[in-house]
Amino acid sequence: MGAAGSSVLARLGLPGRPRPGWLAVAPLGLAAVALGAVVWRRARPRRRRRLQQVGTVAQLCIYPIKSCSGVSVSAAECTALGLRSGHLRDRFWMVINKVGNMVTARQEPRLVLISPTCEGDTLTLSAAYTKDLRLPIQTPITNAVHKCRVHGLEIEGRDCGEAAAQWITSFLKTQPYRLVHFEPHMRPRNSHQIEDVFLPTDQIVYADACPFLILSEASLADLNSRLEKKVKATNFRPNILISGCGVYAEVLLHIKGALIRGMSCSSATWN
Repeated sequence: MGAAGSSVLARLGLPGRPRPGWLAVAPLGLAAVALGAVVWRRARPRRRRRLQQVGTVAQLCIYPIKSCSGVSVSAAECTALGLRSGHLRDRFWMVINKVGNMVTARQEPRLVLISPTCEGDTLTLSAAYTKDLRLPIQTPITNAVHKCRVHGLEIEGRDCGEAAAQWITSFLKTQPYRLVHFEPHMRPRNSHQIEDVFLPTDQIVYADACPFLILSEASLADLNSRLEKKVKATNFRPNILISGCGVYAEVLLHIKGALIRGMSCSSATWN
């Protein structure tokens, strides 16, 4: 399961388990993943590198805007910077405050009520009792580029314009905010500066630490068996949900030729 669940188990003082976590794809180039794809784990003896089936991909979800609702897709590319499906990239848009700091559901829980969708070259933002906002996927190059900060690390983002700023500010009703978009020519954050487990060449955009979060239905069921108030997979915002596998089987996987390796996570919250 995802890192969030492992941290909760630890904080509750529950029996020890193999610690799952945020998951990064090893630098093997692009790999495709689709609903129903078979998930494999290396079987012993390790020298022979045999793989055995442990589950299937049950759901794929891209979160275009950090902390906003996700978009379910039937197939996607696993790139070094996260899932991609058409124009949609995972966490390539982000809300910032007036000094450029990231704004997430930790500070503004209502962000999760914003639903982005993509049709053609247009990104549409929707929310209850609010008129939809339509933005071009390709932000005009005349818009300003902001120096932003995600967990203390600097990264750029191009301003999505006044209409987007006014729409988000009006919906959240707390203080002025702006929406920024990461562009391919911009420099990602260095993951090695976040956690030593990463290689110096590993990079990330606006996600907290890693380009992917993988969760299994079995791990979620195991967590819920220990909780009075049950949680859903959406509480953990996974990119890839796996079915038919054992508890915590997602710690080390092969999906369509890509190696998925896990790391621990130090904190967990949900709303």
